[in-house]
Amino acid sequence: MCSGPIINLKDMKETSKQEPAVDNKILVVDDDGQMGLVLDLVLHESRFELDYVNDLLSADEYLKKQQPLAVILDNKLPDGYGLDFIVYLKQRYPALKIIMISGFGLAREAALENGADMFFEKPFDLNEFNEAINTLLK
Repeated sequence: MCSGPIINLKDMKETSKQEPAVDNKILVVDDDGQMGLVLDLVLHESRFELDYVNDLLSADEYLKKQQPLAVILDNKLPDGYGLDFIVYLKQRYPALKIIMISGFGLAREAALENGADMFFEKPFDLNEFNEAINTLLK
């Protein structure tokens, strides 16, 4: 687990009904707007539509209402760590695919142990990322 500000995942309450999975929707949880633009450019040529939030609380609210195919999750966010959120996501949404992206390569092992399906260290090869996402979400 990471030290630092952590959102209290136990306080997140289910308040809304979740819509069925959208065949091409991916949620991006990252506070770096430029990363969102890059991901949009890379995945635009694929069949995927991206939605964006910049913190864990917003991601939780989004997931209560919509069920994307996958979540692309940064580790260091304003209200906590993606590593901790992976465990929460896998408990609540076991079929959800999780791709962690982080500037800290040391987070790879913990992310995969916590349930992430893939890990990419920033900066990453965009073509490799695109191919991996397409393979994961076939």
